[in-house]
Amino acid sequence: MIKVLLVEDHIKISENIRLYLKDDFEVQPVFSGEDAILYLEAYTYDLVILDLMLPGIDGMSVLSYINEKNLPVGVVMLTAKEDLGDKLKAFDLGAQDYLIKPFFMEELKARMYVILKRLGKISEKNSLVFKELKMDLQKKSIFIGENKIELNERLYHLLEYFMLNQGILLFKEQIFARVCGYDSDASTEIVEVYISHLRKKLGQYDYGKYLKTKRGMGYMLEE
Repeated sequence: MIKVLLVEDHIKISENIRLYLKDDFEVQPVFSGEDAILYLEAYTYDLVILDLMLPGIDGMSVLSYINEKNLPVGVVMLTAKEDLGDKLKAFDLGAQDYLIKPFFMEELKARMYVILKRLGKISEKNSLVFKELKMDLQKKSIFIGENKIELNERLYHLLEYFMLNQGILLFKEQIFARVCGYDSDASTEIVEVYISHLRKKLGQYDYGKYLKTKRGMGYMLEE
């Protein structure tokens, strides 16, 4: 499932957004700029919903951090003020969209999908596609052509992560954090085991070859 970091200090607004998006996205709410940066350092996200006015470190500073670290995430800025200067600065720092409060939840979701498509993280609503390999995020089903692929939960999330980042080198530590979580008791070496199992599953239909090892670096899904 697409992972979203929601940075909004108004608890009621945050909870309303989370509840509205929870069926389509995995949403992690945080309530300050400091926590946003901590979570961005520790975990990988596909999109950030970022309030501009935050206590302590503000949203623009968080956006600057994302830009400086060149994090591969989409960003939707939220603000109660319509200020052209702030808009231009946000876009200059890499934000893909900017919503003024109050806003319609339907519009927020629609704009999120536009950003995810633009970044190549999804090819159509609720699905990821790599050649003839298609992953339906809503039904959690995977097909290569007409052939259904059965994966356990860990392998499903592993393949999803690769398909969200096609052509991008993923380090073992990144994969471990995404699939297992930093609080896991397992060693990062478990990633090699998962990669091997996933290759075998895809290899039944000659797709294991696209999951490539970059020796001493990490792994990549590419043609």
